[in-house]
Amino acid sequence: MVIRSRQQAVGKFLPFNGVRWSKLGALGLASLLPMVLIACGKQGATGAGGPGAMPPPEVSVVTVQAHDLPIDYEYVGQTAGIRETEVRARISGILERRLYEEGAKVKAGEVLFQIDPGSYQTQLASAEAAAAVAEAKLNQAKREYARLAPLANEKAISQREFDDAKSNLEMAEASLKQVRAQVNEAKLNLSYTKVVAPISGVTSIAAKPNGSLVTPSDSLLTTIVQTDPIYVNFSVTEADFLKMNADVANGKLKLPGKRGNNGSLPFEVKLKLADGRFHPVLGKMIFTSEKVNTNTGGFEARAEIPNADGALRPGQFVRVILQGGTRSTAIAVPQRAVIDSPMGKMVFGVSPDNKLVPHPVELDGWSRGDWVVTKGLQSGDRVLVDGFIKAHDPGMTVKPVPLGSTPQPGAAPNAAASASASAAAEAKPSNSAAASAAH
Repeated sequence: MVIRSRQQAVGKFLPFNGVRWSKLGALGLASLLPMVLIACGKQGATGAGGPGAMPPPEVSVVTVQAHDLPIDYEYVGQTAGIRETEVRARISGILERRLYEEGAKVKAGEVLFQIDPGSYQTQLASAEAAAAVAEAKLNQAKREYARLAPLANEKAISQREFDDAKSNLEMAEASLKQVRAQVNEAKLNLSYTKVVAPISGVTSIAAKPNGSLVTPSDSLLTTIVQTDPIYVNFSVTEADFLKMNADVANGKLKLPGKRGNNGSLPFEVKLKLADGRFHPVLGKMIFTSEKVNTNTGGFEARAEIPNADGALRPGQFVRVILQGGTRSTAIAVPQRAVIDSPMGKMVFGVSPDNKLVPHPVELDGWSRGDWVVTKGLQSGDRVLVDGFIKAHDPGMTVKPVPLGSTPQPGAAPNAAASASASAAAEAKPSNSAAASAAH
């Protein structure tokens, strides 16, 4: 049948009218015949659904299994020092000089500023002189009292004279105590001319330049912040907080430890910085508020992060990742496997006979970049992950391969090569026949 159709095709282009072919006509037939045979072979193969048919598209799938999944919660937070102290002058005076490097670490008691001590040195000298006078008067009163006491016992003097001597002694003692207190005050004011660090930490910029007048109403000179460890303040949404408690109560969520005495959740805390890097040291959650903040609609929370190298500075905005919790017997699928549809979230499953089956699913948060599926899938289901461009119709037959495996060469190029080789093989005898006709 094929040979007959080929002869008809040749007759259609080169009709034979009883005229003897010339050598040129025979050569033309010899060159045209292979092309006709190849075209006929392709039509026959395609029409018969043979080797030239398109194979099922190759897609990547994962086989899901229910197991304990790590659960992370992510929020926006801001760092803060565990102690932030203002450094203020306690006396008035002219600020002579700054004695620290701005932004450097200092230790408690280290001198940061020097205020002009001249007037306070004078006050101390005056107080010490007054103390010396008071001490001399006290000694005089003591001697007078000692001289009159025996005379009073012998009734050689009046009782009034003796009482006056005793009163003068007591007043001299009181006066000495008073001036000694003034001396101590003068010494204290003089010591305040050296402004020292109240705590150890990192210094801020100086609030006043050298030569400025410092007064009690304008006494702030700088601030010191302790940053090791450092606090991270953030807010847990009310919905997340309620769901955490409910999942813990019904056993769906396992916490990494026991709650703190203040009710804080025992999550490990990981920080993601503004440039996308992660802080290398994990921290812990140390505080959860007992009431909702009406401004944010969430529960205020705080984490403590080790910061020995000072990489974290107060005021930074970070991503706070609460980790360490696990969800019991849950299923997770890659993010790109979930698609939006008019029915909601959906994934494509692959049936045992390799056909696409849509599965509407319900999701509940993330687990290390994967969606947690609470409804719609079972252990052992195969889920389409990559290949949506080639396979997107329900009921379509596909060739599933495990996600991450090395792609196999497609069947279509091999089929095309086989068809070409078959056509070429069929063309060779025809070419020989044409050559014989030419001779």
